[in-house]
Amino acid sequence: MHLPALTLWMTVGALNAKRETLMTPIARRALVVAFAIAPISRVAFAVNALPDSQFVGFAETVNDFEIQSGQLALTRSSNEYVRAYATRAIAEHTTIADSLRRNRNEAGVTMAPDEEVRKIAGDAMTRLNSLQGADFDTAFADAQLRLQTAAVAQYGAYSQNGNDGSLRRHAERTLPQLAALLEGAKRLTGSR
Repeated sequence: MHLPALTLWMTVGALNAKRETLMTPIARRALVVAFAIAPISRVAFAVNALPDSQFVGFAETVNDFEIQSGQLALTRSSNEYVRAYATRAIAEHTTIADSLRRNRNEAGVTMAPDEEVRKIAGDAMTRLNSLQGADFDTAFADAQLRLQTAAVAQYGAYSQNGNDGSLRRHAERTLPQLAALLEGAKRLTGSR
């Protein structure tokens, strides 16, 4: 546990002991989620930019996953938050994929698959295809959080240190959209 988190944990515990009240389940859950997400968001920006062709492969895999998983969510989920997120993700990633295609062609960069993200996306799609109802919603939200966290990290790194100017501009323009989708994914994991 990091020092600020440990200090917060001890302070909350001391205050509760003085008042002789227990932390409510909602407050405890919020604290646990904060501790769980903090390392993810910290790691998200501690990555190196991929080489140009591997960045394109990474970005294409993320776009394909987001579009396919979103379409699956529209057929498998009745949760209004999941369906709204899926609709937005499909629209955003379709636009992002078109922009990536234009910038990739302008740069003359070929696609080299990023096997790590391809495996993560493939495993997540396999799992999502086997689920229904609330189990689907939970797995969908978790997959969105994981993939959007990785996307924000890599787009952030590439926008700062990518080699190709056209792809770097694409990453810079796309990063705010991905960050907004990541915030939506965080809210989605809390809405279930």
